[in-house]
Formats: sequence, C-alpha cells, structure tokens
Amino acid sequence: MISTTELSEYFPIWKNLTSEQQNLLAESVMERSFVKGENIHGTGKSCLGLLIIKSGQLRTYMISDSGREVTLYHLYDREMCLFSASCIMQNVQFDVFIEAEKETVAFQIPALLYNKLMNESLPVAKYTNDLMATHFTDVMWLIEQILFKRIDQRLAWFLLEQTKNQDNDTLVMTHETIAQNLGSAREVVTRMLKYFQSEKWVSLGRGHIKIENKIHLQRLI
Repeated sequence: MISTTELSEYFPIWKNLTSEQQNLLAESVMERSFVKGENIHGTGKSCLGLLIIKSGQLRTYMISDSGREVTLYHLYDREMCLFSASCIMQNVQFDVFIEAEKETVAFQIPALLYNKLMNESLPVAKYTNDLMATHFTDVMWLIEQILFKRIDQRLAWFLLEQTKNQDNDTLVMTHETIAQNLGSAREVVTRMLKYFQSEKWVSLGRGHIKIENKIHLQRLI
C-alpha cells in the first residue's frame, strides 16, 4: 500500500478528493518499475491503467502504415500518462504506443478506479480534460513542425532541447532514435547531421553527438 503522504506529493489534485477517495487510491495504487526500452503499452497489450511518473522518462508514439515511428510527446517526473488507460477513453480510435526511454518507476492507478473517480469528482474530470488538452496541443505542435518546418530547423531545435534537458552538450543517441522523434527517416537525419558536422556545428562519434556551436544551431530555428 502506497502512503497517502507520498501520493499527495505526486497526484496534483489530491487535496480535492474526499477522504474516502484518497483511501481508495492509497489501497489500489501500485508502484511499477520499467527497464529502459521496455514497451509498456500498445496493440495487444492489456489496459495498464494510468501512470504517474515517480522517476524516469516515457515516450508516447504512433507507428505509420509503412512502419515509421513518430514520437508524439515525452513524459517526465511527476507527469501523468493517460494513454496507458486508453480503454476508458471511448473516443480514442487510434493506437498509441508507450515505451520507457530510461529506467522508470511509476505509480499505477487502475483504469476502472480512475474512471470511477472521473464520474464522481468534478476536479478529477476537469484535471483529466485539461491534461488531454495539453497533450492535444503538443500533438498539434508536432504536426505543425512536420508540415511547415524544414528538417534542418527541426533537427537543430531537437538537439538544443535535448542538451538543455540533460545539461550536457554530448548526446548519447542513435540517428534512428532522433529520426523517430522527428517523424523522419534515419537516412535523412544522418545526411543532415553530416552536413552539420561539415559546418563544425556538431561532431559525430559512434553512438553520440556533441554540440560544438549552439549559436549557429539557434540561428536555424
């Protein structure tokens, strides 16, 4: 059983729940661990329930008919993953996949329990709608990037964002992983990275990329 004190730190609207609802959550929530690269949710997987990330990082993505992966958004510490409980979302008519990008520990809320809370609690329903709206905004931003931004602009932005997130100018990341995040092909990313290297904006090594000139990358965006 997870302590109510710990849950109150990670569930944003804990204080808006009744004592009965808080106790029900504490009795039902489980702590789960996922290894890096583990597929958590997708076609053929059972309805996992909602996940609140305690530590680590998750990636939500879709797969095109041709097999290309397109990252929708990432989830970090203290953020909630809704699509792992897509079975309770009647209007979701597409497959969303979720994988652990890092070693991840999360609180798992059973889908049926969360559905019950949404039906009983206006704050929970509002919080869920607001979260869905945020993710919808993230996806619309992604579509805008894919449709209207050049690949060099998107790649420059991605490299700068990744180094900012990890506070390090060297990224340990494959070209395939970058392509998945940008919704592009690995060959296209490799060609563009080689161009960046020829301009001395980055340097490439086996399995890593080092940012050498942030100013020029920022000018591309």
